[in-house]
Amino acid sequence: MSNERAMDAVDTIVAQWRQERPDLDVASMATIGRLKRCAALLQRRLDATFAEFGMGAWEFDVLATLRRSGAPYCLAPTALFSAMMITSGTMTHRLQRLEASALVERMPNPADARSLLVRLTPAGLELIERAVAAHVDNERTILSPLNPAELALLDSGLIKLLAALEPANQ
Repeated sequence: MSNERAMDAVDTIVAQWRQERPDLDVASMATIGRLKRCAALLQRRLDATFAEFGMGAWEFDVLATLRRSGAPYCLAPTALFSAMMITSGTMTHRLQRLEASALVERMPNPADARSLLVRLTPAGLELIERAVAAHVDNERTILSPLNPAELALLDSGLIKLLAALEPANQ
């Protein structure tokens, strides 16, 4: 059994840089390039599954955030946009669209009369239940070429990288 693998698009780019700038160590470029390429290809696969349910990634994210908050599947808009790392204006626009689709509803906050809460409607709950099951199956399929030891090693490395990249106060 050979350890050789087929060249990928990143190998070509790195080889070109090594030819043109042999003075640069471009090993990190290969790793980052593969991460970026994987992220783009992963997003396409995830988006295809979301599209089966008539939604995009942002809609899935909002509905999934509400669903994983637990019954009654209700959060303050600030909790939603903080969890999703988007601006309040972006969240307002997204909530308006989801509300128009009858997937969420805004209701008075019993703890603060000046604010509203966002809650999944029965239709929103039914949709996210089906979509999240398909999403998890899709992710499992995407990762199926890796064996459990490879998955554990990949996850361990990504945990370290993410810790180094994320601000300490998040």
